[in-house]
Amino acid sequence: MKLARIAIIYHSAHGHTEHIARQVLLGVESIAGVQASLLRAEVLARQPDELLAYEGFILGSPTYLGGVSAPFKAFMDATGRLWKTQALRGRLAAGFTVSSLPSGDKQSTLLSLFVFSMQHGMLWAGNPILPEQQAGVPYELAANRLGSWSGLMAQAEHGAAADAFVPGDLKTARMFGAHMARSLLRVGGPPADTAAAPAQEAFAL
Repeated sequence: MKLARIAIIYHSAHGHTEHIARQVLLGVESIAGVQASLLRAEVLARQPDELLAYEGFILGSPTYLGGVSAPFKAFMDATGRLWKTQALRGRLAAGFTVSSLPSGDKQSTLLSLFVFSMQHGMLWAGNPILPEQQAGVPYELAANRLGSWSGLMAQAEHGAAADAFVPGDLKTARMFGAHMARSLLRVGGPPADTAAAPAQEAFAL
């Protein structure tokens, strides 16, 4: 059986976003029928055609000044020729971000990832995990304790070690990866034809 393929694409300056990416990877790999790869955004910026080998993407960036990091934005910009042909149309995408504050304007980073995915004609998978503290789970142990439905949010204190996350955030990352894998299987893998998107003129009145 051919495995559905997910690329976890991330930039991490101090290791925190990479640590969350690896937790997401564990979640994806817990679902049979799906294969995942960790890819650095700064490497993909030089060879964006590698995206064509995957049916799903989980995009991860730290939140810097309310948006994605410069290396991640460079990767996004490097996909211009794929946008022009809509080569990624119909594939599944999701996003995650890390900041040092509980808010830190992480939502605007996720929105940037969402808009990028919509520009490419992809389908967006949000975060359906209910905040477990509402069911009595201690806050730092609770899944989705930060209450994000558009994507995965995690918090690492300023200057903390790369793996210094509360257990709830790590659990959320694994659950999020598993959710994305299940979603990709439900969607049914790659679109029928991603090599050539239908010409807009064909539908013009």
